[in-house]
Amino acid sequence: MNVFWRRAAVVGILAVGAAAVTAQTTAPAATPSPQQRMQAMVEFYKTHYAKHEYRVAMRDGVKLYTVVYTPIAGAFEDKGPYPFLMSRTPYSCGGYDSDVIQPRVTQNMDMLKSGYILVCQDVRGRWESEGTWFEMTPSKDGKGIDESTDMYDTVDWLLKNVSGNNGNVGILGISYPGFYTAASIVDGHPAIKAASPQAPIVDLWMGDDAYHGGAFMLDANHSFYAPFFAPQKNPLKVQERNDFDFGTKDMYAYYLKMGTLAKLDSPAGGTNAYFHDQVVHTTYDGYWQARNLGPHLHGVKAAVMAVGGWFDAEDLAGPVKVFHSVARLSPEAAADTLVEGPWVHGGWSRGNGASLGDIQFGSNTAEFYRTTIEAPFFAHYLKDAAWTPLPKAYTFETGSNVWKKYDAWPPKQAVAKTIYFQANGGLGWTAPTEKSSKDEYVSDPAHPVPFTQYVAEADVPQRYMDDDQRFATRRSDVLVYETEPLTEDITVVGPVKPVLKIASTGTDSDFVVKLIDVFPEDYKDPNEADEGKHVTSGTPVFLQGYQMMVRGEPMRAKFRDSWEKPEALVPGKVTSVDFTMQDVNHTFLKGHRIMVQVQSSWFPLIDRNPQVFEDIAKAKPEDFKKATETVFHQADAASGLELLVMPK
Repeated sequence: MNVFWRRAAVVGILAVGAAAVTAQTTAPAATPSPQQRMQAMVEFYKTHYAKHEYRVAMRDGVKLYTVVYTPIAGAFEDKGPYPFLMSRTPYSCGGYDSDVIQPRVTQNMDMLKSGYILVCQDVRGRWESEGTWFEMTPSKDGKGIDESTDMYDTVDWLLKNVSGNNGNVGILGISYPGFYTAASIVDGHPAIKAASPQAPIVDLWMGDDAYHGGAFMLDANHSFYAPFFAPQKNPLKVQERNDFDFGTKDMYAYYLKMGTLAKLDSPAGGTNAYFHDQVVHTTYDGYWQARNLGPHLHGVKAAVMAVGGWFDAEDLAGPVKVFHSVARLSPEAAADTLVEGPWVHGGWSRGNGASLGDIQFGSNTAEFYRTTIEAPFFAHYLKDAAWTPLPKAYTFETGSNVWKKYDAWPPKQAVAKTIYFQANGGLGWTAPTEKSSKDEYVSDPAHPVPFTQYVAEADVPQRYMDDDQRFATRRSDVLVYETEPLTEDITVVGPVKPVLKIASTGTDSDFVVKLIDVFPEDYKDPNEADEGKHVTSGTPVFLQGYQMMVRGEPMRAKFRDSWEKPEALVPGKVTSVDFTMQDVNHTFLKGHRIMVQVQSSWFPLIDRNPQVFEDIAKAKPEDFKKATETVFHQADAASGLELLVMPK
């Protein structure tokens, strides 16, 4: 929820079911910079839209700032009446009480040019809206005021007070506005015909921004709250100055020096009430459970298109959760579709989506989405435009670089198979038969495994999600298991489920598992620079042997049996640590290898585990201890990953 909102072609041929078709290889067209795109939008607004500002009263009398941009007569081929297209945000609609234009609803020029009444609203308790703001406002299920009732009241007001509308409303938003999109359609107003929660936060503790596998997402959260997102004395037109300074660009060094969560949750760490809540609620307690939107997505009548990116470092879990929750609780919804591409947080809304870091995707995937999927979706449900209905799941398959259409997610034809750790670093589909086989490493909290090979600044580098992992294989505290070169393509879909048999000398430990695609040593990279010993600028990247992370997730062992009631490890006792990593859609191509890495720190992406059973929010520097971690791969204690594999 942080980086995207702090910073302001040729496509793959479609494939149905399990059939893969290689994407065209024409180089993606150049894309304007974000600044150029924003300036173009502002200029378009000036000639096509008129700005109006309102304070709309909710049922309890609280007034919410709402800015409305109406199409100028004669400026569009579509002469109206027009549907509303709306976004609700805690990050400011901007340009208050002025003629300053702040495009906030969508960056999709295909949609802007087709003609909509655009609406941006500051949510309750933020910026120019009155009231009290709550992190992830709990749903009241019709028994009180929440985001659903605020949206209902707003829609009612818009329909009655903004002329030239056709009676239809669409809502969309990315990240926190994605949460508000999903929360706004619970028992929604009947005029809401289309909704697209994009990278929505659904359950902050369970795999979204705050915690993954019980481990605190340290860098992303502290760098969001300390210098940027804090309580406001609203109504507010200009944010109060925040003088917090990390004092360094090296976040590994910064967080190691700060030492503990308690130190960060103090004036020295720039804490505020919002960050404090994230830190002190270290288990899945009532605070978090009340904020889980998933169980409340009932009464949804609109067509829903949940959108996410396979490489979203912030809200990868949300879109899949919305998709499944709507299917379970609102079968009456006009549509329920999941769209996933090879994107970072919000990457589908800007840029071309042709690459991430060193990895190329062979086409302008984001432009394809905006033109071929998003614009037609809203045009159909809000303007009754003809179209070809979307499948249940419309996903981009990384590795093979093709778009896929499925009638379910995960695809029904996928088969669960376990790939097992073997002796001597092997990885294979056959369970180990050895009576005794294991690997050990020493995990030292004073020297945690970094999550990048380069110095990372405060904002978590989004490219880490598919970065080269060769640096990690060179550490003695990282276990590596690898197949032989594949003799055929293997396509993996849906969630990845590590099944670990471990023992530890500590009473708590983290186990980070990474699923990796290893490129062949003879891989031919058409973009490779052959500079040899005469390198004088940035070191060239060679993709031979590249270890592309496909998915990585941590698991805090004390939560192995319960998220609410953690339990200590018994030193030396063989213990099962099973968990579910977030979904993928990736093909490991013939000649590549499948690799799994296991480690016990991932710093400062996640907080350090003292490796002592305690409330980590209260840990002192002296509590952090070395521990010897053992991973078993023997007949009576087999470790591996359960994968959903597509049949040939």
